[in-house]
Amino acid sequence: MVAHIFQRNGESRVVYILRVIGLTILGIIGAVAIALLFGYVVVWLWNWLMPELFGLTTITFWQAVVMIILARIIFGGFRHPRREHPRDKFMSRKKRFFRWHPSDKKWKYYCDYWKEEGEESFNDYVRKKEEE
Repeated sequence: MVAHIFQRNGESRVVYILRVIGLTILGIIGAVAIALLFGYVVVWLWNWLMPELFGLTTITFWQAVVMIILARIIFGGFRHPRREHPRDKFMSRKKRFFRWHPSDKKWKYYCDYWKEEGEESFNDYVRKKEEE
């Protein structure tokens, strides 16, 4: 049932399935090609730089691939980074400031004040300033 959403005008189900299989195979081939390229770049850089600088031995392609995987596990893990909206970062900073800032504990009530009385007070303040 969902397949008809992705089908092009007049495309049969067989053509759709063949197109999906073809794109999947191309995606796998592309991922393997990028992995091979990345592995060979690491081998080239290591073998060019490390023996000369630190007297280390040269490495093979598979040693470079294992090194990349090990570095990913140690430094980055395999989960995707959480993408935050800039507004969320600001709100979390604001909450930390109001909650933990030692200079004035009254600030934690600011949001409640603004919701209850702030807008009216602000409008009164603006009218008073405009009259001056």
